[in-house]
Amino acid sequence: MVAGKCFFNKSDPPEFVFRVFTNVPEFQALLFTLFLLLYLMILCGNTAIIWVVCTNSFLRTPMYFFLGSLSLVEICYITDVAPLMLSNILGAPKPMPLAACGTQMFFFSVFGCADCFLLTVMAYDRYVAISHPLHYSLIMTQKLCVKMVLGSLGLALLLSLQLTAFTFTLPFCRHRLEINHFLCDVAPIMRLACADIHVSQAVLYVASILVLTVPFLLICISYVFIASTILRMRSAEGRQRAFSTCSSHLTVVLLQYGCCSLVYLRPRSSTSDDETRQIALVYTFGTPLLNPLIYTLRNKDVKGALRNSLFHKAVSDPS
Repeated sequence: MVAGKCFFNKSDPPEFVFRVFTNVPEFQALLFTLFLLLYLMILCGNTAIIWVVCTNSFLRTPMYFFLGSLSLVEICYITDVAPLMLSNILGAPKPMPLAACGTQMFFFSVFGCADCFLLTVMAYDRYVAISHPLHYSLIMTQKLCVKMVLGSLGLALLLSLQLTAFTFTLPFCRHRLEINHFLCDVAPIMRLACADIHVSQAVLYVASILVLTVPFLLICISYVFIASTILRMRSAEGRQRAFSTCSSHLTVVLLQYGCCSLVYLRPRSSTSDDETRQIALVYTFGTPLLNPLIYTLRNKDVKGALRNSLFHKAVSDPS
Protein backbone atom coordinates (compact mmCIF):
# COMPACT_ATOMS: atom_id res chain seq x y z
CA MET A 1 0.00 0.00 0.00
CA VAL A 2 1.39 3.41 -0.92
CA ALA A 3 1.61 5.91 1.90
CA GLY A 4 1.72 9.66 1.52
CA LYS A 5 1.77 11.79 -1.57
CA CYS A 6 3.43 10.29 -4.60
CA PHE A 7 5.54 12.61 -6.72
CA PHE A 8 6.41 10.17 -9.49
CA ASN A 9 5.18 11.27 -12.92
CA LYS A 10 3.75 14.47 -11.43
CA SER A 11 4.59 18.07 -12.07
CA ASP A 12 6.98 18.04 -9.13
CA PRO A 13 9.08 14.87 -9.64
CA PRO A 14 11.51 13.62 -6.98
CA GLU A 15 15.16 14.65 -6.75
CA PHE A 16 17.97 12.46 -5.51
CA VAL A 17 20.89 13.47 -3.30
CA PHE A 18 23.92 11.24 -2.76
CA ARG A 19 25.13 10.71 0.80
CA VAL A 20 28.54 12.30 1.24
CA PHE A 21 31.63 10.26 2.05
CA THR A 22 32.76 12.78 4.65
CA ASN A 23 32.06 16.34 5.77
CA VAL A 24 35.68 17.06 6.76
CA PRO A 25 37.16 19.46 4.16
CA GLU A 26 40.65 17.93 4.38
CA PHE A 27 39.29 14.43 3.72
CA GLN A 28 37.09 15.75 0.94
CA ALA A 29 40.13 17.21 -0.81
CA LEU A 30 42.04 13.96 -0.30
CA LEU A 31 39.21 11.81 -1.69
CA PHE A 32 38.71 14.17 -4.63
CA THR A 33 42.41 13.95 -5.51
CA LEU A 34 42.47 10.16 -5.12
CA PHE A 35 39.44 9.47 -7.28
CA LEU A 36 40.48 12.05 -9.86
CA LEU A 37 43.86 10.33 -10.21
CA LEU A 38 42.18 6.93 -10.49
CA TYR A 39 39.82 8.28 -13.15
CA LEU A 40 42.67 9.77 -15.18
CA MET A 41 44.70 6.56 -14.86
CA ILE A 42 41.73 4.50 -16.07
CA LEU A 43 41.26 6.81 -19.05
CA CYS A 44 44.97 6.77 -19.93
CA GLY A 45 45.41 3.01 -19.46
CA ASN A 46 42.41 1.94 -21.50
CA THR A 47 43.04 4.58 -24.17
CA ALA A 48 46.61 3.27 -24.48
CA ILE A 49 45.30 -0.26 -25.11
CA ILE A 50 42.88 0.97 -27.80
CA TRP A 51 45.66 3.02 -29.40
CA VAL A 52 48.13 0.11 -29.41
CA VAL A 53 45.57 -2.32 -30.84
CA CYS A 54 44.54 0.11 -33.60
CA THR A 55 48.07 1.18 -34.60
CA ASN A 56 49.82 -2.21 -34.66
CA SER A 57 48.83 -4.49 -37.51
CA PHE A 58 50.05 -7.68 -35.79
CA LEU A 59 47.53 -7.04 -32.98
CA ARG A 60 44.58 -6.95 -35.35
CA THR A 61 43.35 -10.35 -34.27
CA PRO A 62 40.06 -11.37 -32.61
CA MET A 63 41.68 -11.52 -29.16
CA TYR A 64 42.90 -7.93 -29.32
CA PHE A 65 39.77 -6.70 -31.08
CA PHE A 66 37.78 -7.91 -28.06
CA LEU A 67 40.36 -6.39 -25.71
CA GLY A 68 40.07 -3.00 -27.44
CA SER A 69 36.27 -3.24 -27.29
CA LEU A 70 36.45 -4.06 -23.58
CA SER A 71 38.69 -1.03 -22.97
CA LEU A 72 36.24 1.23 -24.82
CA VAL A 73 33.38 -0.07 -22.68
CA GLU A 74 35.45 0.52 -19.53
CA ILE A 75 36.07 4.16 -20.55
CA CYS A 76 32.35 4.75 -21.08
CA TYR A 77 31.53 2.87 -17.86
CA ILE A 78 33.76 4.97 -15.60
CA THR A 79 32.89 8.24 -17.38
CA ASP A 80 29.23 7.65 -16.56
CA VAL A 81 30.09 7.61 -12.85
CA ALA A 82 33.27 9.54 -12.04
CA PRO A 83 32.53 13.17 -13.12
CA LEU A 84 29.31 13.43 -11.11
CA MET A 85 30.88 11.63 -8.16
CA LEU A 86 33.84 14.03 -8.16
CA SER A 87 31.56 17.06 -8.28
CA ASN A 88 29.63 15.76 -5.26
CA ILE A 89 32.71 15.07 -3.15
CA LEU A 90 33.63 18.74 -2.86
CA GLY A 91 31.04 20.95 -1.21
CA ALA A 92 27.38 20.20 -0.62
CA PRO A 93 25.87 17.42 -2.76
CA LYS A 94 23.78 18.76 -5.61
CA PRO A 95 20.25 17.39 -6.16
CA MET A 96 19.96 15.09 -9.17
CA PRO A 97 16.74 15.30 -11.19
CA LEU A 98 14.77 12.16 -11.88
CA ALA A 99 15.63 12.12 -15.59
CA ALA A 100 19.36 12.53 -14.91
CA CYS A 101 19.30 9.73 -12.33
CA GLY A 102 17.48 7.43 -14.75
CA THR A 103 19.95 8.27 -17.52
CA GLN A 104 22.94 7.46 -15.31
CA MET A 105 21.34 4.21 -14.14
CA PHE A 106 20.62 3.18 -17.73
CA PHE A 107 24.13 3.76 -19.06
CA PHE A 108 25.76 2.31 -15.93
CA SER A 109 23.71 -0.86 -16.45
CA VAL A 110 24.42 -0.94 -20.19
CA PHE A 111 28.20 -0.74 -19.86
CA GLY A 112 28.26 -2.98 -16.78
CA CYS A 113 26.28 -5.71 -18.57
CA ALA A 114 28.29 -5.30 -21.77
CA ASP A 115 31.47 -5.73 -19.71
CA CYS A 116 30.26 -9.09 -18.41
CA PHE A 117 29.09 -10.27 -21.83
CA LEU A 118 32.36 -9.27 -23.50
CA LEU A 119 34.34 -11.24 -20.91
CA THR A 120 32.22 -14.27 -21.87
CA VAL A 121 32.92 -13.70 -25.56
CA MET A 122 36.64 -13.43 -24.82
CA ALA A 123 36.52 -16.77 -22.98
CA TYR A 124 34.95 -18.40 -26.05
CA ASP A 125 37.66 -16.84 -28.22
CA ARG A 126 40.36 -18.37 -26.03
CA TYR A 127 38.60 -21.74 -26.15
CA VAL A 128 38.57 -21.76 -29.95
CA ALA A 129 42.20 -20.55 -30.14
CA ILE A 130 43.51 -23.27 -27.81
CA SER A 131 41.18 -26.20 -28.48
CA HIS A 132 40.78 -25.69 -32.26
CA PRO A 133 43.90 -23.79 -33.39
CA LEU A 134 43.80 -25.11 -36.97
CA HIS A 135 40.26 -23.84 -37.49
CA TYR A 136 40.64 -20.64 -35.46
CA SER A 137 40.83 -18.24 -38.41
CA LEU A 138 37.89 -19.98 -40.09
CA ILE A 139 35.67 -19.81 -37.00
CA MET A 140 36.63 -16.43 -35.51
CA THR A 141 36.13 -14.34 -38.62
CA GLN A 142 36.03 -10.55 -38.50
CA LYS A 143 32.32 -10.62 -39.27
CA LEU A 144 31.62 -12.98 -36.36
CA CYS A 145 33.72 -10.89 -33.96
CA VAL A 146 31.82 -7.71 -34.87
CA LYS A 147 28.52 -9.56 -34.45
CA MET A 148 29.59 -10.80 -31.00
CA VAL A 149 30.50 -7.30 -29.81
CA LEU A 150 27.32 -5.76 -31.24
CA GLY A 151 25.29 -8.63 -29.80
CA SER A 152 26.78 -8.03 -26.35
CA LEU A 153 25.91 -4.34 -26.54
CA GLY A 154 22.44 -5.04 -27.92
CA LEU A 155 21.59 -7.52 -25.16
CA ALA A 156 22.97 -5.10 -22.56
CA LEU A 157 20.82 -2.28 -23.99
CA LEU A 158 17.68 -4.43 -23.92
CA LEU A 159 18.16 -5.63 -20.34
CA SER A 160 19.16 -2.19 -19.05
CA LEU A 161 16.23 -0.43 -20.69
CA GLN A 162 13.75 -2.85 -19.16
CA LEU A 163 15.37 -2.75 -15.72
CA THR A 164 15.57 1.06 -15.66
CA ALA A 165 11.96 1.47 -16.82
CA PHE A 166 10.81 -1.10 -14.26
CA THR A 167 12.65 0.68 -11.45
CA PHE A 168 11.20 4.10 -12.20
CA THR A 169 7.63 2.85 -12.35
CA LEU A 170 7.86 2.52 -8.56
CA PRO A 171 6.19 5.33 -6.57
CA PHE A 172 8.32 7.82 -4.62
CA CYS A 173 6.51 9.75 -1.89
CA ARG A 174 8.97 12.52 -1.08
CA HIS A 175 10.41 15.28 -3.20
CA ARG A 176 14.02 14.93 -2.07
CA LEU A 177 15.46 11.48 -1.44
CA GLU A 178 18.92 10.60 -0.13
CA ILE A 179 20.78 7.71 -1.78
CA ASN A 180 23.35 5.92 0.36
CA HIS A 181 25.54 5.42 -2.69
CA PHE A 182 27.74 7.39 -5.09
CA LEU A 183 25.63 6.66 -8.18
CA CYS A 184 22.06 5.91 -9.23
CA ASP A 185 22.12 2.15 -9.05
CA VAL A 186 19.01 -0.02 -9.22
CA ALA A 187 18.95 -1.48 -5.70
CA PRO A 188 19.47 1.81 -3.75
CA ILE A 189 16.76 3.51 -5.82
CA MET A 190 14.33 0.64 -5.25
CA ARG A 191 14.76 0.92 -1.50
CA LEU A 192 13.58 4.55 -1.62
CA ALA A 193 10.19 3.63 -3.06
CA CYS A 194 7.15 3.94 -0.81
CA ALA A 195 5.66 0.60 -1.83
CA ASP A 196 6.24 -3.12 -1.31
CA ILE A 197 9.40 -3.87 -3.28
CA HIS A 198 9.68 -7.62 -2.74
CA VAL A 199 8.60 -8.31 -6.32
CA SER A 200 10.99 -5.61 -7.61
CA GLN A 201 13.87 -7.09 -5.65
CA ALA A 202 13.06 -10.54 -7.04
CA VAL A 203 13.12 -9.13 -10.58
CA LEU A 204 16.50 -7.50 -9.87
CA TYR A 205 17.82 -10.79 -8.49
CA VAL A 206 16.70 -12.68 -11.60
CA ALA A 207 18.27 -10.02 -13.83
CA SER A 208 21.51 -10.28 -11.83
CA ILE A 209 21.52 -14.05 -12.37
CA LEU A 210 21.09 -13.54 -16.11
CA VAL A 211 23.93 -11.00 -16.27
CA LEU A 212 26.33 -12.59 -13.78
CA THR A 213 25.65 -16.27 -13.14
CA VAL A 214 24.83 -17.43 -16.68
CA PRO A 215 27.86 -15.73 -18.34
CA PHE A 216 30.12 -16.92 -15.50
CA LEU A 217 28.95 -20.52 -16.00
CA LEU A 218 29.66 -20.20 -19.74
CA ILE A 219 33.14 -18.89 -18.93
CA CYS A 220 33.71 -21.80 -16.55
CA ILE A 221 32.62 -24.30 -19.23
CA SER A 222 35.02 -22.68 -21.70
CA TYR A 223 37.88 -22.98 -19.23
CA VAL A 224 37.07 -26.60 -18.47
CA PHE A 225 37.61 -27.40 -22.16
CA ILE A 226 40.67 -25.15 -22.25
CA ALA A 227 42.20 -26.88 -19.22
CA SER A 228 41.49 -30.28 -20.74
CA THR A 229 43.27 -29.27 -23.95
CA ILE A 230 46.26 -27.79 -22.08
CA LEU A 231 46.70 -30.92 -19.96
CA ARG A 232 46.83 -33.04 -23.12
CA MET A 233 49.67 -30.97 -24.58
CA ARG A 234 53.01 -32.80 -24.59
CA SER A 235 55.18 -29.71 -24.74
CA ALA A 236 55.75 -27.82 -21.49
CA GLU A 237 56.45 -24.71 -23.52
CA GLY A 238 53.13 -25.11 -25.33
CA ARG A 239 51.27 -25.49 -22.04
CA GLN A 240 52.98 -22.39 -20.64
CA ARG A 241 52.16 -20.35 -23.74
CA ALA A 242 48.53 -21.47 -23.71
CA PHE A 243 48.17 -20.72 -20.01
CA SER A 244 49.73 -17.27 -20.37
CA THR A 245 47.16 -16.26 -23.01
CA CYS A 246 44.35 -17.09 -20.55
CA SER A 247 45.76 -15.94 -17.21
CA SER A 248 45.11 -12.23 -17.78
CA HIS A 249 41.52 -12.82 -18.83
CA LEU A 250 40.88 -15.22 -15.95
CA THR A 251 42.25 -12.70 -13.42
CA VAL A 252 39.90 -9.98 -14.71
CA VAL A 253 36.94 -12.38 -14.69
CA LEU A 254 37.48 -13.38 -11.06
CA LEU A 255 37.82 -9.74 -9.97
CA GLN A 256 34.80 -8.51 -11.94
CA TYR A 257 32.39 -11.32 -11.14
CA GLY A 258 33.55 -11.68 -7.55
CA CYS A 259 32.87 -8.05 -6.63
CA CYS A 260 29.63 -7.80 -8.60
CA SER A 261 28.29 -11.00 -7.04
CA LEU A 262 28.92 -9.61 -3.56
CA VAL A 263 26.74 -6.60 -4.41
CA TYR A 264 23.95 -8.06 -6.55
CA LEU A 265 23.69 -11.74 -5.56
CA ARG A 266 24.38 -11.64 -1.83
CA PRO A 267 21.24 -11.69 0.40
CA ARG A 268 20.18 -8.18 1.38
CA SER A 269 20.16 -9.06 5.10
CA SER A 270 23.84 -10.06 5.08
CA THR A 271 25.25 -6.68 4.04
CA SER A 272 24.81 -3.03 4.99
CA ASP A 273 24.47 -0.08 2.64
CA ASP A 274 27.93 1.15 3.62
CA GLU A 275 29.50 -2.23 2.82
CA THR A 276 27.70 -2.32 -0.53
CA ARG A 277 28.99 1.14 -1.39
CA GLN A 278 32.57 0.12 -0.52
CA ILE A 279 32.38 -3.04 -2.64
CA ALA A 280 30.85 -1.02 -5.48
CA LEU A 281 33.86 1.31 -5.36
CA VAL A 282 36.14 -1.69 -5.95
CA TYR A 283 34.45 -2.92 -9.14
CA THR A 284 33.60 0.59 -10.39
CA PHE A 285 37.15 1.95 -10.11
CA GLY A 286 39.28 -1.13 -9.45
CA THR A 287 38.35 -3.33 -12.41
CA PRO A 288 38.67 -0.63 -15.13
CA LEU A 289 42.02 0.37 -13.60
CA LEU A 290 43.40 -3.16 -13.30
CA ASN A 291 42.27 -4.30 -16.76
CA PRO A 292 44.95 -2.39 -18.69
CA LEU A 293 47.56 -3.11 -16.00
CA ILE A 294 46.86 -6.85 -16.05
CA TYR A 295 46.80 -7.09 -19.83
CA THR A 296 49.98 -5.04 -20.29
CA LEU A 297 52.01 -6.58 -17.47
CA ARG A 298 51.07 -10.18 -18.36
CA ASN A 299 50.91 -9.90 -22.14
CA LYS A 300 54.21 -9.80 -24.04
CA ASP A 301 52.60 -8.71 -27.32
CA VAL A 302 50.89 -5.67 -25.79
CA LYS A 303 54.01 -4.70 -23.83
CA GLY A 304 56.17 -5.01 -26.92
CA ALA A 305 53.75 -3.02 -29.08
CA LEU A 306 53.50 -0.30 -26.44
CA ARG A 307 57.30 -0.05 -26.15
CA ASN A 308 57.71 0.04 -29.92
CA SER A 309 55.03 2.71 -30.30
CA LEU A 310 56.54 4.90 -27.61
CA PHE A 311 60.07 4.39 -28.94
CA HIS A 312 58.98 5.18 -32.52
CA LYS A 313 57.27 8.34 -31.32
CA ALA A 314 60.35 9.39 -29.33
CA VAL A 315 62.62 8.81 -32.34
CA SER A 316 60.35 10.60 -34.79
CA ASP A 317 59.86 13.55 -32.41
CA PRO A 318 63.15 14.03 -30.51
CA SER A 319 62.13 17.45 -29.23
